[in-house]
Amino acid sequence: MSYLPHTDSDRKRMLEAIGVDSIDRLLEVVPEESRYPSLDLPPALSEMEVVRFLRGLAEENADLDHHPCFLGAGAYRHFIPAVVDHVLRRGEFYTAYTPYQPEASQGTLTAIYEYQSMICDLTGMDVTNASLYDGASAVAEAALMAARITRREELVVARNVHPAYRQVLSTYTQGLGLPIREVGYDHQGRMDLASVRESLSSDSACLIVQHPNFFGCLEDLSAASELAHRVGALLVACVDPIALGLFRPPGEEGADLVVGEAQALGNPLSFGGPYLGFLACGQEYMRQLPGRLVGMTTDTQGRRGFVLTLQTREQHIRREKATSNICSNEALVALAATVYLAAMGKQGLRQVAELCFHKAHYAARQIEGLPGFSLPFGEFFKEFVVKTPLSPREVNGKLWERGIVGGYDLGRDYPELADGLLFCVTEMNPKEEIDALVRALEEVR
Repeated sequence: MSYLPHTDSDRKRMLEAIGVDSIDRLLEVVPEESRYPSLDLPPALSEMEVVRFLRGLAEENADLDHHPCFLGAGAYRHFIPAVVDHVLRRGEFYTAYTPYQPEASQGTLTAIYEYQSMICDLTGMDVTNASLYDGASAVAEAALMAARITRREELVVARNVHPAYRQVLSTYTQGLGLPIREVGYDHQGRMDLASVRESLSSDSACLIVQHPNFFGCLEDLSAASELAHRVGALLVACVDPIALGLFRPPGEEGADLVVGEAQALGNPLSFGGPYLGFLACGQEYMRQLPGRLVGMTTDTQGRRGFVLTLQTREQHIRREKATSNICSNEALVALAATVYLAAMGKQGLRQVAELCFHKAHYAARQIEGLPGFSLPFGEFFKEFVVKTPLSPREVNGKLWERGIVGGYDLGRDYPELADGLLFCVTEMNPKEEIDALVRALEEVR
């Protein structure tokens, strides 16, 4: 399907909509000498020479296996068991495409069904899908889903939800007539429940909360659920699946839609992608779920089989009833999450969560004891905010001089936290690395 304008009038309308009068105006931000460059390519290389050249480029990247890393903010470094990569590289999975033909795709469909089942167990929900790009698109799709279910327009979102998620939500709703109202956070870094109570109304489709939130702080989902349901709105809970190894499932806390980023489940950082968004809900809302659903059935001989089901989807029959335009098949990334969860098991996932929790609190106590450093917020999971005596940029620069990847500069998104760094500690950070971070911070004052 082509999304390019086909006629001059189409192009004119598109240009008018974005406020420019010509295609050339769009290119003005590109330096003139770079707009239509003449390619002066070097001589061709042999395969061996290309491999050597690319390996040299790759070695210029920071290797997190040799550099202590305390940067999270939505992308996390967790241990990945070897079995995950072993299964992913099997040809029948690695080269599989969208399973349109169930008779030829039983392995892929079975894996997706297992993934859906595990996400439902984690979140305490009835149904989940298997084809969202990342946590950001999952939040946006859940908001649109809530608007369809409630037939309301206003979206209420906590300001301590991931800034990138809120930006994607704004992009999704642009032009749809769905106003977004943001509510602030209190002195503990948690959603301000008084502001939520004032902001929610009979026009509100949903309240979007992140738990743990972007600052790493733990939210009260039960209180948020009560406030949302009081006015007939839905609660959208954005969660860290690793944290669910330790905390109660959001479905048991009153969440109506549960979303999140599953990159932490067996997938590497990979320079930002591909990642994996999930969206789970109660059975009463499953017809409104975007993306794909795999169901289990029996054939005419009573044999178990797996199929794509409830296909009022964007690529299938009855397209006018499609719930979304999203059509990515994230099955390989979902497979990694499935193998990870199967390999770790319930106790293994809990142990990972406990290690993250206790190591992060150990690091926070040590840093808080340094002169000039303080922790402004309260209870947290594996990320915490630190106020620094120098600018975050200076602190991170000095940490990198010592070979340490520092935290996230919160001033980029929260001007009131211009002196704040968001540090992340996972099971991958041994005590020696944490102690090295503390010593380095003590030296950079």
